[in-house]
Amino acid sequence: MGMNKRNYCGFVLLCVLLQIAGGLAEWQICIFGFKDDDYQFMVPKSLEAGTVVGQVHFEKCGMQKPISYTSKDHNFEVQADGSITVKNPLKLHTPRKFHVLAFDEKSRLASTTVTLKKEHSRHKQSAHGQHGHHLKISEHGHRRQKRDWTIPPLVVPENGRGPYPKQILQIKSTRDTEMQIRYSITGQGASTPPMGIFIMDALTGWMNVTGQLDREHIPYYSLQVHAVSISGSIVESPLDITVEVTDQNDNRPEFTEKIFYGSVTECSEPGAYVMTVTATDADDAIKTDNGILAYAIISQEPPFIYDRMFAINPETGMINVLQSGLDRERYPQYTLIISATDQEGKGFMTTGTAMITVTDSNDNPPIFDPSTYRADVPENRVGYDVARMTITDEDVPYTDAWWAVYRIIKGNEAGVFGITTTDDNMGLLKTVKGLDFETKKEYILFVTATNRANYSATLITSTATVTVIVTDENEAPVFDPVVKTVAVPEDLPSGQQITSYTAQDPDKAQNQKIVYSIGLDPAGWLSVNPENGIITGNGQLDRESIFVTNNTYQAIILAADSGFPTATGTGTLLLALQDVNDNGPFLENENVVWCLKNTEPLLVNIIDRDENPFKDPYKADINREARENWTVTVLHTQLEIKPNKDLEEGEYPVTVSMWDSQGLKNTTMLKIQVCQCLKGTTCNAPTKLASVMELPVILGILGGILALLLLLLLLLLFMRKKRVVKEPLLPPEDETRDNVYHYDEEGGGEEDQDFDLSQLHRGLDARPEIMRSDIAPTLMPAPQYKPRPANPDEIGNFIDENLQAADNDPTAPPYDSLLVFDYEGSGSDAASLSSLNSSNSDADQDYSGLKDWGPRFNKLADMYGGDED
Repeated sequence: MGMNKRNYCGFVLLCVLLQIAGGLAEWQICIFGFKDDDYQFMVPKSLEAGTVVGQVHFEKCGMQKPISYTSKDHNFEVQADGSITVKNPLKLHTPRKFHVLAFDEKSRLASTTVTLKKEHSRHKQSAHGQHGHHLKISEHGHRRQKRDWTIPPLVVPENGRGPYPKQILQIKSTRDTEMQIRYSITGQGASTPPMGIFIMDALTGWMNVTGQLDREHIPYYSLQVHAVSISGSIVESPLDITVEVTDQNDNRPEFTEKIFYGSVTECSEPGAYVMTVTATDADDAIKTDNGILAYAIISQEPPFIYDRMFAINPETGMINVLQSGLDRERYPQYTLIISATDQEGKGFMTTGTAMITVTDSNDNPPIFDPSTYRADVPENRVGYDVARMTITDEDVPYTDAWWAVYRIIKGNEAGVFGITTTDDNMGLLKTVKGLDFETKKEYILFVTATNRANYSATLITSTATVTVIVTDENEAPVFDPVVKTVAVPEDLPSGQQITSYTAQDPDKAQNQKIVYSIGLDPAGWLSVNPENGIITGNGQLDRESIFVTNNTYQAIILAADSGFPTATGTGTLLLALQDVNDNGPFLENENVVWCLKNTEPLLVNIIDRDENPFKDPYKADINREARENWTVTVLHTQLEIKPNKDLEEGEYPVTVSMWDSQGLKNTTMLKIQVCQCLKGTTCNAPTKLASVMELPVILGILGGILALLLLLLLLLLFMRKKRVVKEPLLPPEDETRDNVYHYDEEGGGEEDQDFDLSQLHRGLDARPEIMRSDIAPTLMPAPQYKPRPANPDEIGNFIDENLQAADNDPTAPPYDSLLVFDYEGSGSDAASLSSLNSSNSDADQDYSGLKDWGPRFNKLADMYGGDED
């Protein structure tokens, strides 16, 4: 019987020495079930009926019930002792695997796997066909575990069939015969979540599993077995047990994406990489093949050019090109239905989708449409659009395989044409130089079109023909040379010829007349004969002019033909002016300062606009009056000035005469300012300040000051007069009052005698609304006055409430207000206001409050509110 290393470790019995006070104790362990979950036997190729190929062993752990076996393969049967015999003759070409099941009287207990492999001549078996390592155990199958050793993991398959609880292990102490011992189990799955999965019979030591295990949820359980006496004392040290849940193929593969997207270039060769698909399986792929996946392509849409254009690696899921002939223009996309099957292709299968896009390659050349062009091009036009050439290309637009590259391969030896690619992929043929009708009247160009990207295959290059007809136009006359330089003395007399500057008309066959004119003459020095182009000067040439640069004067000459329309050519005339001695020397600075405390002489630069030999050496002299105070000396190109004696502050004019090397004289008036210097050559203050301020200026300043003072005085008088104007106590009689109305109705009695005394006390039931035109109204919130009650008994409350409202009204006049009435004429029969006196004498009134009413009541305050004196 053969066992792999893992199964061997799972069933090996290790003894541990337990040191317990009072004697030695050991754990006695029995694992219920097949001793191995995978048996492998080497057998001959030909198997006859009745041949024993191997034997399986089942540990009952003291259970007295009989065990029966059955084989899932009908070609084999299992005897009561576990021997496997051949039932039907057969030949073994490949390893053969089948399951052996163990049953008791009620149900299935366990299962194991048997694998038969064909033996080779050097591998001979024993009589029972067993091969491998075996562990010798006691007759009763018990295993003793010493305390210092550890038990290998206990293997329990997931998703095991019932019935539950199911015995998986019996653990007993060797002191079980000496005393009553109680067994218990703790750890994950027993006393900690998930609790109750593993339980132990306290009397017998049988460890049971109460339900199906799930390796994908918990692959390992760590437990401890405890043994105590009936009194609670510890009999054995806790025994560590690890339960390993073995995998069953209970999970389907799952693709990592719903749809996989990939791409491949058309015309790719077989074997070219496309994409990789991946799937996962929660089952174990290390110890079993339950999680090992195999990939396959189920279908391809469209099934062209071949029904299998792609291949997939069954182990990695990498998809490659299988057949050549991918063509984006015909089949731009393929859809593959792929599968992933666990157990290396023999288990559960899952399908997925892979979308493959065929990308463009440059397998289609650009083709001219049309392939011939004809264009008329005027001569002398640079940048003229000759033709727009169009092509067709079946590749993807706006890619390097679609963008065209145009080239002129023949007919452009002079380089007068150029072609570029436009934004719409057309070829724009233009002139880069002017064509000449008189030189060449026709061009035949050959243009090719390729792509930016290289062709993916050998393709034919498309070629187009362009015929260019040059049309004649009136060309401007051409000066020869275009730029002409002439040397001329600057003192050239007026009217004397400088040069003859003529042009030639390219249109010789037209025999046109040429007229010459001045196009540009900044100084106005030149004239040109319109018929023959002879240029003369006006006698004002000046090499030292601001219009001359580097002794050169530039003018533009025009030549216009008689064609229609008129064409004008230009020529540039450069006059190299030759110097003559026409400028005398002069001083660069005509105003200088001499500091009294300075001991160094003054140096002033001498300027001469002429060139050698009309410049230095120079000579200089000053006027006779100045010689008394100053001495001058020429130092190459500078004039040295020194005082002859101590001078007073002031300005000293000096006439300086100078001669160049040819004797040309020039006179300069030099002003020398003698002063005390503040810094360097800067004077402290003007020496003649009083003389600068003349009498008219002083009188003008004084007159302005007096006029300003007079204006201020008049303004003060005006403001004072305006301030002392007294305001009348009452407005004029003719001032309009908004509350006075005149009526001509006299019927029904005298209207001016009919008045309501209640109106004299408006403050009791309504505020007065007298508006003054000379006083701006003040907008303030109106108090809430209550209307007069109908019940006379409530008149007291009415008066008190309205009085309080009036007292709190900030806009109401203080105390008794002065009511103003319009004057109604001298003949009025209306009673005088004096009849309305509220008391018999003024002594009964207190007018001291008038002083608080403001400036408008000052008059009344003086009349009534003052002292008795």
